[in-house]
Amino acid sequence: MKWIVRECRTQSAEETAAEGERLGRRLKRGDVVALFGNLGSGKTVFIRGMCRALGVTCGVHSPTFSMVHEYAGHVPVFHVDLYRVGGWADVASLGLDEAWRVGAIMAVEWAERAGDALPAGAIRVELLHGDGENERRIRVVELEAGEA
Repeated sequence: MKWIVRECRTQSAEETAAEGERLGRRLKRGDVVALFGNLGSGKTVFIRGMCRALGVTCGVHSPTFSMVHEYAGHVPVFHVDLYRVGGWADVASLGLDEAWRVGAIMAVEWAERAGDALPAGAIRVELLHGDGENERRIRVVELEAGEA
């Protein structure tokens, strides 16, 4: 498998959302985007941009307490937040098989808590706080087209 790594820096929430939108334009049914980053690193903002590219018109907010939000766009989008999961049993109980059944795109915040539940070809998005208050360092790792 050949992986492509793209890195950038953003200086505002708007720029971080624009990077999400850039990725969102390339997503297809069944893609899983696994987001990694500390609290307040911009994971939800990035997903908001992704959803905008996918035709989602409602507000996109972190599903911290409900754990899953489903959005209607050009394709269904499942926004999953694993911050509060206690282990594999919690992940399995979320009913994410529905996302696979309908060919949804899945965006997973706190993806490190999913363990082996993430598919090997999941797109990894790492968000880190930068030097300035609003600066973010974003690293996207995905399979080269045709490698999946």
